[in-house]
Amino acid sequence: MGHSHVLVVVSMNRLVRRIFHAALLVVALALQGCAQPPLRPDGPVSLAYQDTADTLLGRSAGPLAQAHPGQSGVLALPYGMDAYAARARLADVAERSLDVQYYIWHNDVSGNLLLNALRRAADRGVRVRLLLDDNNTGDLQAQLQELSGHRNVQVRLFNPYRLRGLRALDFLFEFSRLNRRMHNKSFTADNQVTIVGGRNVGDEYFDVAAELEFLDLDVMAIGQVVRDVSRDFDKYWASDSAIPAEQVFGKKAPGDVPALPLPDEAQAELARAYLEAVAQQPFVKDMLARRLVFEWAIVHMVSDDPSKGLGRAPADGLLWPRLLRIIPPAKSRIDLVSPYFVPGNDGVEHFVGMVRRGVEVTILTNSLAATDVVAVHTGYARQRKPLLQGGVRLLEIQRDPATPLYRRFSTGSSSASSLHAKTFAVDRSLLFVGSFNFDPRSANLNTEMGFVIESAAMATVVSDAISGPLADRSYSVRLGPGGALEWIERTGDGKERVWHEEPAASPGRRLGVKLLSLLPIEWLL
Repeated sequence: MGHSHVLVVVSMNRLVRRIFHAALLVVALALQGCAQPPLRPDGPVSLAYQDTADTLLGRSAGPLAQAHPGQSGVLALPYGMDAYAARARLADVAERSLDVQYYIWHNDVSGNLLLNALRRAADRGVRVRLLLDDNNTGDLQAQLQELSGHRNVQVRLFNPYRLRGLRALDFLFEFSRLNRRMHNKSFTADNQVTIVGGRNVGDEYFDVAAELEFLDLDVMAIGQVVRDVSRDFDKYWASDSAIPAEQVFGKKAPGDVPALPLPDEAQAELARAYLEAVAQQPFVKDMLARRLVFEWAIVHMVSDDPSKGLGRAPADGLLWPRLLRIIPPAKSRIDLVSPYFVPGNDGVEHFVGMVRRGVEVTILTNSLAATDVVAVHTGYARQRKPLLQGGVRLLEIQRDPATPLYRRFSTGSSSASSLHAKTFAVDRSLLFVGSFNFDPRSANLNTEMGFVIESAAMATVVSDAISGPLADRSYSVRLGPGGALEWIERTGDGKERVWHEEPAASPGRRLGVKLLSLLPIEWLL
């Protein structure tokens, strides 16, 4: 290429860059001047119903709660099919209200089945309030628009995107707001029964033959704490970040909403097989026969102030300080499960300080092969050595447990597993279950919620699972000769296999961790 041709190309490249920058400026100005969803939700005040004692759920839960004043009845839901069944059953028997709040709701088999369960409840006259974070609603807009047209359904979106088809561009110009998401998860029926925990709504959370199955934990509760969850939902529903869906993507005329079809016949067939399998579960039979046994205990509902979604929450309105006020310092042991564990320097000092005081600290998280977010693993990986040097025990879940401990429904596919539960037990006497990850995002950016349960029985179950079956399906990380990391895998013949690099992870994943570790992104993880 001659010298004159080079000058022409350089000039054209400069012109293209100027045109591109000018276009971005025009879009930025347009975003400021065009019609946008209001920052404050319009419409009348909407609050949880209080007069629900005469409902079926009220007549079932009320006498039990009266027999345990000041306490709440809680029931763990470790299995995906049971967790789905509990939500579907609550939707089917609700008579007055359903208040539903989630970070993710997928457009898949379980997502559409539960949307139809909400629609059926609305057809019976049940008031449905559905509050979803808008970060993951891109492929669900048609269903939400249909559902919001129902006379008994209200849909609100938390921190909605203004440019529906150009979310990446919207994120570029409103990063400080859109980087803050609502990570809460709750499902409350008639202000009498609630489900809170780590699960979002999607096939990977409910064991519906997804490529990746999440190992997770929810708690179903009755009694005093249900009212606390309802009051918290009301705060989020009325917050400046919760915008009516019709103001975001248009309003449909109120009327009857048809059943929402599954995307294709294959998914419809999978749904039929899944529902047949769900109906055969012992938990479902016990639930229908009212044989479920609740553990009664003092339960605290903890959550972030919803103004955290706009960066306005006061320090005492954040979940982590509230947890520290409620939970006494550990005396003998703490067993922690966190899928996205990014402790930072302060967190490392906190856990190592526990060990110095004589507390046994065990942390279970995802291995690199099992995690669904490689970037988050980077923030954890750089802290492994100081944690181990300080005496903390580290376990990393394997990608392919493939045992009945995790799966109850199978279509012949070989799904991999990833840890998603967020829970910890203190001194085998107190248990936290919720949406809070031990990472900077949960602490500083996203809103979170959970239960602190003062129950030795439930705390012991979690501690025993971490030291027993979950440990058997995990790599134990240790410092080898010279301070190098080693991963110990228990094999089926009772022997051990020693890995000297991230076990079962692809070269691409290992390289990705090394490259991402060079970037100052820990505060975003």
